[in-house]
Amino acid sequence: MSTAADVIEVMKARASVRKYDPQAKIPQEELDEILEIATRVPSSWNLQHWRFLVIASPEMKERLRTIANNQAQVSEASVTVVVLGDLKANETARVVYGESLKKGEISWEVYDRMIGQVDEAYQNNFQFARDEAMLNAGLAAMQIMLAAKAKGYDTCPIGGFDRKKLVEAFRVPDRYIPVMLISIGKKAGSVRPTQRLSLDQVTIRESF
Repeated sequence: MSTAADVIEVMKARASVRKYDPQAKIPQEELDEILEIATRVPSSWNLQHWRFLVIASPEMKERLRTIANNQAQVSEASVTVVVLGDLKANETARVVYGESLKKGEISWEVYDRMIGQVDEAYQNNFQFARDEAMLNAGLAAMQIMLAAKAKGYDTCPIGGFDRKKLVEAFRVPDRYIPVMLISIGKKAGSVRPTQRLSLDQVTIRESF
């Protein structure tokens, strides 16, 4: 059983790695566990806005690399995960709350009220849907990186890629928006420490 100190050490040890051992592989069961852990993060109304497009074959990683400004880590890592956000997450509400209703965990009254709240928030409000997709999928992305580190793998979040080309190349439905790429694998060589702002520089007490 991991202790709180172990969890904190994982958080501190995580760093963005851009050079990977291209021969290293991640067993499917380990990758699945990493992604499953990522699904445990919270989300607005429990709508679970994240979807994971896993790119593992050499051919598809090379295709993704050209879309990601030829960044080597995209193809040299064991896998690169495209984290997507759901722009129509309100449709998931019926699945999530429907299961709770079926199990007797909520009443029909609660079910109708929750569905109504979600639908009203999403109705004709693309900016809200986009903000929610980015926010909640971002939580899952961070969890992927922490879970990977806990299992001995390194990662790098990547925002520098052509989203339109990615959607076209990988036939991503209009419902989903690319949030970021995350390379996952075994680092090659050492990682240079990055400079961090002090706590005083990033913390505001009570008010500006």
